[in-house]
Amino acid sequence: MLEESQCLVDGVLTVAKLMAIAAKTAPKARGIDNIAVKVLHSSDELEVLARKMEELAQEFGEFFLRDAQNVRKSSAVVLIGCKVVQIGLKKPKNWLLDADTVCSLVNLGIALGSSVKIASTLNVDSRIMFTVGVAAQELGLIEGDYVFGIPLSATAKNIYFDRIWPPKK
Repeated sequence: MLEESQCLVDGVLTVAKLMAIAAKTAPKARGIDNIAVKVLHSSDELEVLARKMEELAQEFGEFFLRDAQNVRKSSAVVLIGCKVVQIGLKKPKNWLLDADTVCSLVNLGIALGSSVKIASTLNVDSRIMFTVGVAAQELGLIEGDYVFGIPLSATAKNIYFDRIWPPKK
């Protein structure tokens, strides 16, 4: 017999794996795969990530502290990153970024959207977080020029909303 808590943890990990599939198979500009995906799920991995986020709060702001607490309360974190790759397009006039960067970032956005759609469809709470991606890059957890993290939770109330901001001291 599986207890409720084990069912929830196992279920979240299964959803994280499905999210990785969704991110990897998401449509890409010219079919060029520049997406990297990793899943963190042990309490030790999540704690290391949360501590790095707390360190980064000193440089980047208190919202890293708030998000670190969310990571600690999560059952898993999906990391999705992209490398800027040569897609073979010229920079159109009046674009701030070159076309390779734009297309690479669009690939990342589609991968993130495809991934969180899976979480939503399967009733796992999630939130795309820039802060998690910065910490993951600093720790060398995933290769990518741009990285975001998606913490996951299955609790009676979504832990990623109604968050205290700014954090109480």
